[in-house]
Amino acid sequence: MTAEQDVADVDPYATTEPETTTPVFKRLCAPSGLATKRQLRGMGLRPGGQDPVAEVETRGPKNGLLYEIAKALPVRPMTLAKEAALDKAMAARQTCGICRRRYHFVLPISLNSCLECHDGTPADPHSYIAPPAADHHLAA
Repeated sequence: MTAEQDVADVDPYATTEPETTTPVFKRLCAPSGLATKRQLRGMGLRPGGQDPVAEVETRGPKNGLLYEIAKALPVRPMTLAKEAALDKAMAARQTCGICRRRYHFVLPISLNSCLECHDGTPADPHSYIAPPAADHHLAA
């Protein structure tokens, strides 16, 4: 054998599995039995670790992924710990850093405060929860 016969042209980054393409359906033309994550959530389900089986064209730049409804699992129930963590995260996004009022909506990140503290625009008293009094003690 010559040196030329011993050398093999192998791509070390090539996949070992054959590449498969997922079918793409036009908008509103997906077959029954398939649903997007949002549709699954509306049914009280989640994908449950399954890979998407198809795509559906959307108006945006990315296609929506479709999952099999039969393989979907029920949504995990909300626990008190999850609810407390979500409330803590939302409180950070809804609380003004200056006056410490917690609003019923998410404050703009660019301002880092409510509009009243930023430029003096008066806030509706029904749109926030007043901060706790400074002299209030939980444990005496």
